[in-house]
Amino acid sequence: MPYFPPNQAGRRIVITGSNSGTGKEAARRLAAAGAEIVMAVRTPDKGAAARREILEANPGATIEVRQLDLADLASVRRFAQELIDEGRPIDTLINNAGVMAPPQRQTTVDGSELQWGSNFLGPFALTNLLLPVLLRTKAPRVVTMTSSAAHWAKINWEDIQWERRYDKWPAYGQSKLADMLMALHLGTLAEQRGWGLLSTLAHPGYTRTNLQTSGPNMGTGRTTVPLMIKLIPSMDAVKGTEPLLHAAADPEARQGTYYGPRWLMIGDTRVIPIPAAAGKSDPARLWAIAEELSGVKTPV
Repeated sequence: MPYFPPNQAGRRIVITGSNSGTGKEAARRLAAAGAEIVMAVRTPDKGAAARREILEANPGATIEVRQLDLADLASVRRFAQELIDEGRPIDTLINNAGVMAPPQRQTTVDGSELQWGSNFLGPFALTNLLLPVLLRTKAPRVVTMTSSAAHWAKINWEDIQWERRYDKWPAYGQSKLADMLMALHLGTLAEQRGWGLLSTLAHPGYTRTNLQTSGPNMGTGRTTVPLMIKLIPSMDAVKGTEPLLHAAADPEARQGTYYGPRWLMIGDTRVIPIPAAAGKSDPARLWAIAEELSGVKTPV
């Protein structure tokens, strides 16, 4: 049986990348649990189609679609400012959207390497910009989707934007390790400053979504799944979204709790240890770099 989170009535949840894959499935199940969902999507038409599909199964759900392009920091600022100006609190932010392993180095609107910008700098800016409205709630939570690829990654401090020599898989791993370090440092700041905010993490193992084709096939004109990815044991989105749902709604979650499949790529969700790669990195240094590159400072 699919895991359904506990009652979320009264909670307003923002989910990035929620028109497909794990984001869409998370929106569906959290809406069914009573949450008010803000679907933050790059393409509003796709978001509207996903919303209609969710409402067909759950007509009483409260869901809205808003445009957000994490590869464009101006879009991130507009999206966040709209929510701030409304004056309504946000209970949970789920940083789910991402891109994986484009074959050639590409850049965001702001000139960052695409994976670094979309997977890390955009969510970093969004999280910090929304902290004022998150911290107005009784039990705010920020959920960050990372990847098993982060477990063997490292931060390329000397060429963090991959300008000298681009390698798609190390660049992807770095971006997801950066997500992990962001989530852990956010938890540290929350504890130090008494925010009462919970920062949790999840990774989906190998879950079959359009992530496996949209990144590796980007710019090639193909729509095939790379052979290496085909050979890995996998799960569908219903199963693969469950670590994210636990991170978003598990009442037993603690600061920095990390959820993933039991067997790394597949299996029932469990709490898993933070990998050694994170312990060997410097979250505070990365946070300072992200503030500089994004132009977004953490609110005092």
